[in-house]
Order: sequence, then structure tokens, then C-alpha cells
Amino acid sequence: MKMTLKQRKISDTKISLYLEYYKGTTTSVDGKRKHLREFEYLKLYLILNPTTATDKNKNKENLELAENILAIRKTEFLQGKFGIVDRQKANITLYEYFDQLKENRSSYLSNYETWKSVKRYIDLYFNPSTTLSELTIVSINGFKRFLDIDAKTKYGLPLKHGTKYSYFNRFRATIKQAYEEGYITNHKLLKIKSFEEKESQREYLTFDQVQDLASTECKYNILKKAFLFSCLTGLRWSDVYKLTWKEVRDENNEHRIIFTQKKTHDLEYMYISKQARELLGKRNYSNPRVFVNLNYSSATNTELLRWCMKAGITKHITFHCARHTAATLLLEAGADIYTVMKVLGHKDIRTTQIYAKIVDKRLKEASNLLPTLNLEL
Repeated sequence: MKMTLKQRKISDTKISLYLEYYKGTTTSVDGKRKHLREFEYLKLYLILNPTTATDKNKNKENLELAENILAIRKTEFLQGKFGIVDRQKANITLYEYFDQLKENRSSYLSNYETWKSVKRYIDLYFNPSTTLSELTIVSINGFKRFLDIDAKTKYGLPLKHGTKYSYFNRFRATIKQAYEEGYITNHKLLKIKSFEEKESQREYLTFDQVQDLASTECKYNILKKAFLFSCLTGLRWSDVYKLTWKEVRDENNEHRIIFTQKKTHDLEYMYISKQARELLGKRNYSNPRVFVNLNYSSATNTELLRWCMKAGITKHITFHCARHTAATLLLEAGADIYTVMKVLGHKDIRTTQIYAKIVDKRLKEASNLLPTLNLEL
């Protein structure tokens, strides 16, 4: 690969400095030759036709800096090509590096618990003394197979496909970060593919089923209220669990909750229906939490399933299914997808579109419920 410092005039007074990485040529199926180039824009500029000493010195400094960056890039390329790595970096273990990365990302990643889970599986598969420089294509693919076939949850169950996809992608992100920081020099490790992403099935309840639950007794009344509240608002378990009276606002016959999502750390302003507000009950000034004595446990999950069975619902329902239910009910009621996206607090519209597919399927099924006509045309 050939690296060159280039200049490009971007205005009547400014020149942009950038690096060109020339990787040779390739020939297309129709016989046309194509040059392979990549560019790194340095955000360094030269003043066109400088007239003052200050401008000339600034040009000299930026040009020297650009040339130094070019020299660094050439060194980095040679280190990767010949397997040269800093000795101190070569001795850091995968455990140490992953722990550092996990802790560094904890301040801005909402899925810190997921990184902790990945660390647990790394501990199970790799030798504690394995250094980053000892990682190979074979060992990384071996870890991928371990997640796919042998890894079990703490309940002894195989990992779901979405979980494998999520865990291995974080491991790949670790490899990429280590390569960029010079702990790993084998660029081929970056080309290892993840699991294919599959659209997971989202279990949800119909309006009639939610009504059946509302009419059925539950052993833990606080669980019943919390679950139905989630069905009417789309709030996650974590946000329902930590909801406080301070976050509940009753103003001018309107009700809303102002809270910080536990998963995304985003501040949300959510209007809730009168019925959703009624599920919260009277404001309690003696305890800050709304759903007092609501706990996440195997007993709670078991009772949720029992409650569903009492209501004649045979689906495998978890608390998170209430969130799916809220999304499908909103879409079926005519809410547009962007509104549903905002209600659920999604960052990506594609996540919300999954629920639109569910509704489309239900509408398709509904079209076949019409009676058959005896047509005489």
C-alpha cells in the first residue's frame, strides 16, 4: 500500500491536507480497471497565498504536523505487516483489556450489564493468561462456536440467537479497539464475521387478552397494576420498577411522567392516559416509589405466568411483553410509527418498524375473516 500526503483547494483562501492510501487496482467483471483508494482527512489546512509571517508560520506548522501523521501511519502499517507490537502492550491479557474497556464504556453505555455477561463467557472459554497478541482466527472462531453451541445462561438454558449476536459483537468491538490501539497487529482478525442478525419474535397480547387479564385476579396485586401500566405506556420493567411519585405530574386534568430511561439515560416527557394514571393509585407521600413491594424474582415471573393461565392465555408472557403489547395496541389504534417510536424511546426507527410488521400481519389475517359472498355478476 502506498501512502501519500495530498493537498486540495477547497476555497479561494484555503487548502485541505489529507492522506491518500493507494491499494492498487482491481478488475471488474466487465474488464474495467478500477483504482482502489481510501482517504483520511486530517482537518489541517494551509492558507492559500499567505502574505503575513503569522500565516506563513501557521502553514509551516500544519504541513509539518501532516507529514508527521503520515510518518506515524506508515509506521503503524509496517507494524501490522510484520507483526511488530510494543512489548508492554503485547503482555496485556485479554481479561485485563476487556475489563478496562468495560469500565471505560460504563459511563456512557446503557448496556453495561451486557458487557459484564460477555466477560463471564470470556472467563469460561479463554485461559486467564491469554494475551491479546496470542489471539488467533482459530481461537476467536472457537469462542464464537462456544457461544453458539456450549454456552448456557445462569439458568442452564442455551443462549438465544439475539443474545449470541449481541455478545459476539461486543467481543469483536474489543478486538477492533485493541487493533486500533496497537495491542493487536493481525488485521485479519477484524474480518471475522458475526452471527447473522435475525429478527426475533416479539410476544404480545391483543386488546381482548389485556382485558381478560384486567378482569382476572392476580396473587400479587402490585404486579397486576405494574404490568397493566406497562401495557398502557410501553415502559420497560426497569423504568416501572424505579418510578417515583416525584416523576408523576398531575396538571390541568392531564397526566404525564418525567423520568430518565434507565437503559438509554435519556430524559423523557411522557403523557399517560387517565386509566394508566388510575393504576398508580393515590399519591403516597410516605414512600417515594410508586410500585412499593414490586420485585423482580423467579416467584414474580412464575406468578405472571399463572395469572396469564388463569385468564386463558397460553402464550409465554414475560413483563417485557407488556412493552410489545403497548406498541402493537398503539399502531392498531392508528398511531403513526414515529409517535410510537417516541413513546417507546427507540433510537432507531427500524426497531419500531418490527411492531408495524406485526400489525400488518394481523390486518392481513383480519381481511380473511370476512364472510364469502355468493357472487352473481
